[in-house]
Amino acid sequence: MNKDKIANFINEICDEKEYKIIDSNSAEFLNLNLRNDIGFDSFDLAHLTVMIEDEFDVDIFEDGIVLTIGEIIKKLE
Repeated sequence: MNKDKIANFINEICDEKEYKIIDSNSAEFLNLNLRNDIGFDSFDLAHLTVMIEDEFDVDIFEDGIVLTIGEIIKKLE
């Protein structure tokens, strides 16, 4: 499932940066803001973009800025 893969990608970056690991089963998961709630900076977003593009062959930022995990999931549908 895309949701679980995205959570794994995000948590891989969180683990590297010692950020809080996110729970893909939490009620707020899809509404988490990549910058404000998770703490991603531009480098983290670039890293996530490459991971997603390699896995799904989709550039999530092609049509503009993506702010939340839910927006990423919609781009992959």
